[in-house]
Amino acid sequence: MFTGLVDDVGTIERVIATDAGREIRVRCRYDDLAEGESIAMNGACLTVREHGAGWFTAAAVVTTIGRTTIGDWQAGTRVNLERALRAGDRLGGHIVQGHVDCVGEVIGLERRGDALLIDIAVPDEVAQLMVLHGSVTVDGVSLTVNELPGPGVFQLSIIEYTERHTTLGALGIGGRVHVEADVIAKHVQRLFAAQRAALT
Repeated sequence: MFTGLVDDVGTIERVIATDAGREIRVRCRYDDLAEGESIAMNGACLTVREHGAGWFTAAAVVTTIGRTTIGDWQAGTRVNLERALRAGDRLGGHIVQGHVDCVGEVIGLERRGDALLIDIAVPDEVAQLMVLHGSVTVDGVSLTVNELPGPGVFQLSIIEYTERHTTLGALGIGGRVHVEADVIAKHVQRLFAAQRAALT
């Protein structure tokens, strides 16, 4: 489990095809990773395979590649990183599983005062889980839904700190991002769907 509070931005050094899948080597600030540890890369939970001072490798299988933008990653790509939550840690963001629900598309960018507003289009099944001022994870960052400007679209308001400490400030129109809806919203939707089915 994660919180959506990015604690490093890594840079991909190498991407190769291996028996384990698409293997990615990342340069980062961590020097105490453990083999088998979970790590969120742009919000997608992957497993540390090898590691050393300031680097690690992880591999993505076909299923993961089909649900994310990982197939597009190459040397030089910057990724938001977060290590798994430990018991006793502060839960500063919200409960994040590291399970990407969809790839959203940036369709709007606007500077408004000291905030960067980002409009993201998502499939209807994910849009239904968005609630005004509710939680959402975009590229591994815990954020608040600022507005719901239209069908299939939600808006973020990014503060200057988040721009500087994540990759979100570098997004452009047409950019593709990992979106994970709030797990509580998903459970509530599932429960109500079961009740509706029982009544029909």
